[in-house]
Amino acid sequence: VQLQASGGGLAQAGGSLRLSCAASGRTLSSVVRLGMGWFRQVPGKEREFVAAINWSGASTDYADSVKGRFTISRDNAKKTVFLQMNTLKPEDTAVYYCAARGGSTYYTVASQYNYWGQGTLVTVSS
Repeated sequence: VQLQASGGGLAQAGGSLRLSCAASGRTLSSVVRLGMGWFRQVPGKEREFVAAINWSGASTDYADSVKGRFTISRDNAKKTVFLQMNTLKPEDTAVYYCAARGGSTYYTVASQYNYWGQGTLVTVSS
């Protein structure tokens, strides 16, 4: 499974960005279920959990720091997961990574995922 993240860029504080993560690969068929997550990392710090969503999209989880501002969603027909980021703050500046793991549930710990995208940089100016 390959994951391609996109949508990062520069935003002003209070602004919005929408990240996308498209899954592909020879082993990825319509019957393969993937739990998906978003993590972020700044230099010198560990990768931290941002949001996660289960296969059906019915269950989601968020880090306290982004609750009420970020929304994770997915379009399984397009094998794509989205992260809508509103009311951005300078402390949201980081490289954002999408992650996937086979199965119906989601996970909030980075080590529980076995597929990772390349990361997309989000910079929020004050």
